[in-house]
Amino acid sequence: METPVCEFGRKAIDFSLPDTNGIFQTLDSCRGEQGLLILFICNHCPYVKAIRERLAKDTRELKDYGIGSLGIMSNDTASYPEDSLENMRSIAAEYNFSFPYVVDESQEVARAYGAVCTPDFFGYNKDLELQYRGRLDASGINSAPAGARRELFEAMKLIAGTGKGPLEQFPSMGCSIKWKAA
Repeated sequence: METPVCEFGRKAIDFSLPDTNGIFQTLDSCRGEQGLLILFICNHCPYVKAIRERLAKDTRELKDYGIGSLGIMSNDTASYPEDSLENMRSIAAEYNFSFPYVVDESQEVARAYGAVCTPDFFGYNKDLELQYRGRLDASGINSAPAGARRELFEAMKLIAGTGKGPLEQFPSMGCSIKWKAA
């Protein structure tokens, strides 16, 4: 699946979700002085697996520009046990995530944001207005080659400096969110 075109200016929707340590995270607890990057990710998706290392690096470096980050896992863990809380803790530790990794058990937050796949990136400015809905880089099911343009990083750095995201954005691609049966 691919993400839809960025709805520039759409306001971030508040939430309260538990992270891998049981601490509830909100927009205010995660945002940085210059913005917020929300990442819908999971543990089992090969598209996410292909970018975890770069994602961890980029989110760490974005802190220096005043951008906070938050990873949200919204998949149905009964059908996809690799996405369990235990495995989330393990992945967060292995890749040294510098951001809270939270569980959206009800899947209400994913629905409210219109998340469609993993990974799905939502980049907000300091006023929590959407400015980026693109990909991390040229990675697909395999990692991008060394030296690939850091599209997400560059976009969030621009947002931190100007409040505006790039007009040209390439959609993220990944596995669909694994919705619970109705």
